[in-house]
Amino acid sequence: MSFCLCLLVHLSVYADDHVSQRRWNELLTAHVTTNDGGKSTYVDYAGMRQDQDKLQQYLNQLSAVSRAEFDAFSRDEQLAFLINAYNAFTIELILTEWPEIDSIRDIGSFWQSPWKREFIPLLGEDVSLDQIEHEWIRGWDRYQEPRIHFAVNCASIGCPALRTEAYTGERLSEQLEQQAALFLSDQSRNRLENQETLLLSKIFDWYREDFTDGNMGYQRLEDFLVDYKDALNMNEAGVQRLAAGEMEIDFLDYDWRLNDGR
Repeated sequence: MSFCLCLLVHLSVYADDHVSQRRWNELLTAHVTTNDGGKSTYVDYAGMRQDQDKLQQYLNQLSAVSRAEFDAFSRDEQLAFLINAYNAFTIELILTEWPEIDSIRDIGSFWQSPWKREFIPLLGEDVSLDQIEHEWIRGWDRYQEPRIHFAVNCASIGCPALRTEAYTGERLSEQLEQQAALFLSDQSRNRLENQETLLLSKIFDWYREDFTDGNMGYQRLEDFLVDYKDALNMNEAGVQRLAAGEMEIDFLDYDWRLNDGR
């Protein structure tokens, strides 16, 4: 076997050894309930707390990955790693205050939001959820993937569903595409009124630049939405108005209630 092939095999095994998704998949399968075909999900935080040792084992596994090891992963393996880390550490954050909280925004203080708390040991640093999402996933030029907004989960009803399986490098594009279609077809978060007005999740308002700056080739939010016309249940006349920039787009209020089904 050549040196290069040996190195590739070594890196593959090394990645699997350090980023096995078995525990995370078990937790998601056991404690996340899907609704309406997966358009939304609820988390059983009581069950997550009972399995907190398993969650901690998974988090420790993520934390053990060095920056050098991470940089050796493929682009999709890196992105899957970061999405899983964001979602799993968000669960851990909720468990520090659950069941006394009604929203993730109840955690923290006036001076520091929960997303800025540096409680996550990852890639050799102590970082926050904001750093994972905005500085790494969105800030590094290597991903340029607007569909991550349908994968990272902020433990709120207004968020896209927490997927009931781990993201993997091998299936990442397929998984992100499924999450995007599910989210856009959920009429409690995105809906078309009378084929004339699109009422969209606030996510598209907050992060509009991610859908307009050339990521995946999109220069306008309308172009991204046209590609999901079926999920939005849009007829041909509506598609033409949207593509022409003639359809009104408004944004719905965001539901920050905890995604625990209470």
